[in-house]
Amino acid sequence: MSGTVYLVGAGPGAPDLLTVRAARLLARADVVLHDALVHPATLALAAHAEKIPVGKRCGAHASAQRFINKRLADAARRHAVVVRLKGGDPMLFGRAAEEIEYLGARGIRVEVVPGVTAALAAAADLGAPLTRRGAARSVLLVTPRAGAGEPPNGWARAAAAADTVAIYMGVTEAARVCRELIAAGRPAATPAAIVENASLPGARCLRGTLAELPRLAARATGGPALILLGEACCAAAASPIIGAWPNEPSSSSPTARATPAGRNRCAR
Repeated sequence: MSGTVYLVGAGPGAPDLLTVRAARLLARADVVLHDALVHPATLALAAHAEKIPVGKRCGAHASAQRFINKRLADAARRHAVVVRLKGGDPMLFGRAAEEIEYLGARGIRVEVVPGVTAALAAAADLGAPLTRRGAARSVLLVTPRAGAGEPPNGWARAAAAADTVAIYMGVTEAARVCRELIAAGRPAATPAAIVENASLPGARCLRGTLAELPRLAARATGGPALILLGEACCAAAASPIIGAWPNEPSSSSPTARATPAGRNRCAR
């Protein structure tokens, strides 16, 4: 027997941002290997599946990628529907290439189900677009992280040239991010924001400038966070729409509320 491995995007956090296709696959799943930050309500959709945590979080124990690859292959030999559930979108900073190559080399079928990535959820929480007609025509999704033994990736040069930049896995390295971006030519006064827990009721944003990024990062609480840079998304005021109904539930999720202490909390 050889089943199919589905690389499924769990989205940025809120369970109601999961795609319909992803929800249907979770309902059919025999086994789900999931990231550490997948919401419990999302995992609950896989009611009949064996759930195996294989999450990776900075500073915490993580499953080695080679172990994950082997677990996926072993599961596919025993089950028809195997879901690898990844935060955000599986094809963005999710090491999907390694899993696809490993499984493909063993004749195991792989399908990818896209998810909402954190940059889109963070922009929604800020109430500001990543692009703006006539002002911001380019968006860069980047990470300063590099694996052991990997060459420098030139991320700072690319980020210095883009109108809007979303920096993944960069908050814990905020001082280096600030230093290398300024050295690459990004103005120190570039508007910046750190968004924590994007899409969730406890979302929080910290606004400032690129030069202030280390200070902003020091105020972060340790939740999953993203750095946004650029005039289009960071200089605009917080959306008045989210703040207009401080106690109203989300139209699609009765547990998600836009509260002053939650989704619309944005400080300098």
